[in-house]
Amino acid sequence: MPEYLAPGVFVEETSFRAKSIEGVSTTTTGFIGAAAFGPVAMEPDILTSLTDYERLYDPFTPGHALNFSDSSDAPNHLWHAARAFFSEGGKRLYVSRVFKPLTGDYTPIADADDVTPPATSTAYNDGHARVDSADTGGVRVRARHPGAAGNLRVRFTLKGGANVLTSDTDPVSGTPIATLRSVKDLDLVWVRDRTSSPRGDETGSLCLLHWDEARATWTFEPLAVTSPVEDADWFDVSTLNADPEPDQGDSVRVVTLSVSLLTRDGTRELATWSGLPLDPGHRSGAAADSVFAYFGNSPASAGDARALPLVIARDAKLVASAFDVVNDLFGADPTALLEPSTEEAKRQITAGDKLGLGISVDFQLEGGNDGMRPGAKEVEGDADPRKGYSLGLKQFEDIEDIAMVAAPGSTWDYSTVRDEANGTIAQLIAHAERMRYRIAILDSGDKLPIAEVRGMRAKLDSKHAALYYPWVTVLDPITRREINLPPSGFVAGICARNDIERAVYKAPANEVVRLAIGFEALLNKAQQEVLNPEGINCFRYFEGRGMRLWGARTISSDPEWKYLNVRRYFAYLERSIDKGTQWAVFEPNGEQLWANVRRTIEDFLLNEWQSGALLGDKPEKAFFVRCDRSTMTQNDLDNGRLICLVGVAPLKPAEFVIFRIGQWTGDRRN
Repeated sequence: MPEYLAPGVFVEETSFRAKSIEGVSTTTTGFIGAAAFGPVAMEPDILTSLTDYERLYDPFTPGHALNFSDSSDAPNHLWHAARAFFSEGGKRLYVSRVFKPLTGDYTPIADADDVTPPATSTAYNDGHARVDSADTGGVRVRARHPGAAGNLRVRFTLKGGANVLTSDTDPVSGTPIATLRSVKDLDLVWVRDRTSSPRGDETGSLCLLHWDEARATWTFEPLAVTSPVEDADWFDVSTLNADPEPDQGDSVRVVTLSVSLLTRDGTRELATWSGLPLDPGHRSGAAADSVFAYFGNSPASAGDARALPLVIARDAKLVASAFDVVNDLFGADPTALLEPSTEEAKRQITAGDKLGLGISVDFQLEGGNDGMRPGAKEVEGDADPRKGYSLGLKQFEDIEDIAMVAAPGSTWDYSTVRDEANGTIAQLIAHAERMRYRIAILDSGDKLPIAEVRGMRAKLDSKHAALYYPWVTVLDPITRREINLPPSGFVAGICARNDIERAVYKAPANEVVRLAIGFEALLNKAQQEVLNPEGINCFRYFEGRGMRLWGARTISSDPEWKYLNVRRYFAYLERSIDKGTQWAVFEPNGEQLWANVRRTIEDFLLNEWQSGALLGDKPEKAFFVRCDRSTMTQNDLDNGRLICLVGVAPLKPAEFVIFRIGQWTGDRRN
C-alpha cells in the first residue's frame, strides 16, 4: 500500500478485470537423432525452415547418407524428417544431434591445441576432421563438429589492402609528415620503403605495427632483418615518404587473412571469411578479433559457435605473434612469396599489386567420421551441471515450448537393432511423461509384417505416445529413387498443420500426406480393423482421395485417454493454465484471490467453448471451475495450498460415422 505523508493529488493505476490466459503453442516439435554435421553439446536453436536445418546440421552435402562404422550407409533420416515436417506444414523445430564416437562416450573438445594424428586408423575417435599439425606447426585447424562431412579443404589467403600511408601537416613547423589512417595496434602490414636501407627495397617487407604511446607515433617491427629482431631494426612512420603521385612513394598496406572452406577436390567454394587480423593479441576496442578469436573453440556468440564450421587455435608456446602465423602457414620466408622470384611464382602472381592479389595455401581436413550408430544411451543423454553442457533428450528438458518429440530413423533396420530401437522408444515415452505436456510420436519398425507390429505395440502403454505404421514412401531428391521413411516426421508436420488450419482439439487424422507417393505396405480395411483397436495408427491409400493418415489414437490402455486429440488438447489446456496463473503464487490466499483465479480460468474456458472446442450447448454444460472452501481445507490453507478444480467436456472424434438406412413407402405417414 502506498504511503500518503504529505498533502497532494495522487494518481494511481489499478485493475478492474481478471488476468487473461493465453493459449500456448502446440506445434513446436523436437527431433533427436544422428546428423551429418552440426553441434552435439550445445542448446538447440529453433529452426523455421529446411534451410535453417541445413545451415546448422547439413551445410555441405544436404541429405546425403551417413556412414556409420558399425553398419552400412544409413539414409539421412533426420534431414528427411525435417524436410517432411516443413513440407507437411510444420513451423518450428528443435533438433538435438546425437553422436556416438568410435570408442567411449562423446565429450566436447576443450580446445584444439593437443592434436595428433590417429595411431592405428585414418579416423579420429571423436569424429572431428583435422589438419595434421605437422603441416601447420603451432596453428591448429579442425572441424568444429564431428562428421565425415567435415573432410573438406581449407584455404588460407594472405592479402594486402589499399595503401594507408598518407601525409599530414605538422601543426608546429608546417612541414608535411607521413602518417597512417585506418590502422590498429598489432596490424600486420606490408611496407614498401624505397628510401631507406636495410629495412627494405621495392620488394617490401612484412612488419608488425605498434603504437608508441610515449612518442605518440606508429612504429614498425620487421619480420626478420636480424634474428632475433633487435630494437635497432625497428623504424617509425616518420622515416617513410608519402608521395601523392600514385605508385611513386612508399606505401603501407594492412595484411589480413582470408579463410575459405572448399569441397574436398577444391572445385567449389563453400564459404569464405575475409579481413581477419593475424596477431593473437589484436583487438577491436575491448574485444579480441584475430582469426583465433573469431574461429575460437568458444566464439563470442552462440550463433557463431553453432554455425562456424572450423576451429582455428594456436599452441601458445609456438605461436606468439602474427609472424609465427605467417611462418607456420606460408613458410619460413613468406616475403619471398610477395614477389615473383621464381618462374612458378610468376605464374601465380601477375604484375601490379602482387600482395593485393593474395597468396594462398591449401590444407586437407582428414579423419572426420560419422562414428557408430547412436542407440538408446545416446538418445537418453546426460546433463551433469558440473560439465556445463547437456546431451540427447536432456537438452529438450530445458526448452518449455516443445509439444511433440520424435526420433526419426531410430527404428531403421529394426530386425537388426531391435533392442536398441525399443530402448529408444522407451526413452521417448519416459521423456514425454516426465515433461507432462508432451507427446512422443513413435515409429514402427521398417519392413515389419502386421503380426510383428502388433507384438511391438503390445509392449507399450502410455497416454503420452502414439504409434504409426507403415513407413512412408517418397521420391528421394538426392538419389532420385523411391525410399521408405519413418512416419514421425510426416506425422509431426501433419499435427502442426491440423492445429494451425483447424485446432488442436480436432483429431490429426484424415489428412493428406503431401510428400507420399505410396507406403511400405498398402493396408486394406480388414487389416486396419485389426490394428486400429490396438492403438496402431495407420496410413492408408484411398482411390480418388490420395495418401492419408487414417488414425488418431494413443497407445494407452486407459479408455479415457484413447484419442490423441483429447490428450493433446488437455496438454494444451493444462500448460496454458499453468503459464497463465503464475501471477497467483505468493498472493494472499483468501476469497479475493480465489475469485480472481476462478474468473481467469472461466474466461479462458468460455473462449474455448465459443470456439467449438468443448461439448455442450451452454457454458455450464461444457466446463466448471471451483476454487473456494469446498476445494480446500484449513490444513491446505495453513500449508499455503490453493486448490482449484477444473472440469471440461472435450470433444471426441467421430471415428465411426454410421448412417442407418431403411426402406420407406411413399404412402406411409410419419
